[in-house]
Amino acid sequence: MLKVQVLGLPAQDNALWVVADTGQGQTRLLLDCGAGTLDTLPFAEVRAVDHVLFSHLHMDHVAGFDDLFRATFDLPGRVNHVWGPPGTARILSHRFRGYWWNHAPELSGTWHVHDVDGQAIRSLRFELHEAFEVAHEEGTRPVDGPLFTTPEVSVEAVPLRHQGVCLGYVVREPERVSVDPAALQALGLKGGPWLAALKAGATETLDVPGTPHDADELRTRLLRRQPGESLAYLTDFRLDEEEQARLAPLLAGVGTLYAEAQYLPEDADLARRNDHTTAAQVAALARAAGVGQLCLLHLSRRYRAERWPEFLAAARAVFPATHFPAGWPDEGVG
Repeated sequence: MLKVQVLGLPAQDNALWVVADTGQGQTRLLLDCGAGTLDTLPFAEVRAVDHVLFSHLHMDHVAGFDDLFRATFDLPGRVNHVWGPPGTARILSHRFRGYWWNHAPELSGTWHVHDVDGQAIRSLRFELHEAFEVAHEEGTRPVDGPLFTTPEVSVEAVPLRHQGVCLGYVVREPERVSVDPAALQALGLKGGPWLAALKAGATETLDVPGTPHDADELRTRLLRRQPGESLAYLTDFRLDEEEQARLAPLLAGVGTLYAEAQYLPEDADLARRNDHTTAAQVAALARAAGVGQLCLLHLSRRYRAERWPEFLAAARAVFPATHFPAGWPDEGVG
């Protein structure tokens, strides 16, 4: 299950908090970290974040990093990972070193920062006991699949255009494999450890129990597969017909698209000049990609609160399954 929370308020800095939970384990993701976005999260949750993923390093997407860093800089035994476009390691190195680390030799904390340009990932390591003074090169690898995969989730990067490289992200749960109880009963079999072995990919012959059975035949008759949940996060990007044609296949079938809606359609020229989108444009992308639903965020401060419902109306005219994050006013203000 993907538990998702949009952080921040309309026309203020936003971020996305995602917990991928299988029941056996969790992976916590923070996508962007604007000013004040962590205020509603429990401190223990902030300290448990596994990966921070920046779309880009404009102030409204990184201004809350110091709050995160203060909570997580010195967690012994934990490894911190930060992902972002080219320049992320350079910018964060200044944030790391922007304090008086007179106790650093007594402390422990490791930070891995990964610069992603869409074709390659350059990784660097920073150590707290060195007061973060040294950027240790950890090599470069091609982007030929997900940025990373855990037992609970995989994350892919989607390069976007926003006055340079900006990154969108697609988060996917692994395929779900379940046992069909009716098929199990029809075969006259009882559950047991052999089912776990079958789901784990056992081959040849299984002992069920005391009777040998062909594993491939059991797998065909008993196991049912379905895709896990998925989401995409796209913010601060220019969206024209060419970009829509490129992005739609990359988002095909995603469960929920969380996307910026900086401008109303009447300000499409302004959106184009600033490399942003309108609510109608991002709704057209959601329709072309065939996503399950669209959640609008990152509204421009230029609009008064009473105009926020116009964003929903403009998007729903193109893609009806559009909504605001929980807690945002859907119909009116006041």
